[in-house]
Amino acid sequence: MTVPTDRMMLEVSGTEALWLLEGAGHGRLVYVQRNQAMLRPASHVLEHGQLIVRAPVQVLVVLSRTVLTYHCEDIQHPAGIGWTATAHGPADPITHPDEAAHYRRTLPGWAHGPHDTLLRLTPHSVTGFRLARPRTEGSR
Repeated sequence: MTVPTDRMMLEVSGTEALWLLEGAGHGRLVYVQRNQAMLRPASHVLEHGQLIVRAPVQVLVVLSRTVLTYHCEDIQHPAGIGWTATAHGPADPITHPDEAAHYRRTLPGWAHGPHDTLLRLTPHSVTGFRLARPRTEGSR
């Protein structure tokens, strides 16, 4: 497999990565279960510096203050341009009935029932990359 020479991966600031996360509505929740990394599709909203995530995971897997990773991206294939953003930090299940009802109404779910969990993730680190093509002479 060869690596394309006409593509670049540029790191963005944490502020820009947070802005990219805010503009996306879906991503993947990453957590560890029985020493294995698990990924689940999720929807999210950024409110007051916290990421509210709705994902199909058992709430028992996510105990109070569990450190989780949330990732989203927008990559255009086959051009290979776009961006990725990742937030990492402690999360808590949202258990207050009124707050949970609000987010169940406003965030689309992937599965209903015992595997439909709402989490509040406080990002301690946010990273991101833009995937681009190098500018060539004459391009604007």
